[in-house]
Amino acid sequence: MTTLFISHGAPTLAMEPGKTGEMLHQLGLSLPRPRAILVVSAHWDTPEPRVSFVQQPETLHDFSGFPKAMYDMHYPAPGCPPLAEKVVELLTAAQFNIQRDPKRGLDHGAWVPLMLMYPDADIPVTQLSIQGHRDPASHYRMGQALASLQDSGVMLLCSGAITHNLRHLFEVQRTTSSLAYVTEFANWVGDKIIDKNDEALLNYRAQSINGVLAHPEEDHILPLFVALGAARGPAVRYQPEHTYGFLAMDAYAWAA
Repeated sequence: MTTLFISHGAPTLAMEPGKTGEMLHQLGLSLPRPRAILVVSAHWDTPEPRVSFVQQPETLHDFSGFPKAMYDMHYPAPGCPPLAEKVVELLTAAQFNIQRDPKRGLDHGAWVPLMLMYPDADIPVTQLSIQGHRDPASHYRMGQALASLQDSGVMLLCSGAITHNLRHLFEVQRTTSSLAYVTEFANWVGDKIIDKNDEALLNYRAQSINGVLAHPEEDHILPLFVALGAARGPAVRYQPEHTYGFLAMDAYAWAA
């Protein structure tokens, strides 16, 4: 099965899919069909790792100020408690203090890309949280612990952003061409992923020129390190577009 990292962009990607939406749609058609999906989303941040045991996850509209149509959208995929239990087993064995969550639904970092990839909502899915106060190495170890899930047909869908400096949301126009640091950092990440230089990526804030500018806070890049830890084989990079001038919508797929 495949491990993915995708840049999920703004929630309105569900309404205005553009080139990114087309890329996700094509991935859903072309990749092996997963038995179940484990989503690691930047929008579920907890002190310790938590995994959802919900049988029927709610579609969380965890945003404000968007058109009413966004709040009318629902992604009624079934949950997957057996997968959640396996996640607990694997992360406990790796010395993580993993917790069961009986209520957590699917945030927009999960359901928006899933709606574009698998619109029939017929694949069981559950979510695992990030820990924003912990470093990339911790999330990389988490990915390593979860890598064997791929052997049983589980897709790891890690959802965040290659660049995510929201200060620029208020400084640029929607039609602004890509800011220089966005292109530079996205390409730096891409080069290191293709070269399998995980050490440099784990130390991106020191080893890249624009890592801190691209990620003043680390929450949206942390899912990438889960993917890197789990990944097997060579990566394929997708570069559909940059949106709002500061969001590189890059995605990566690793075939097990």
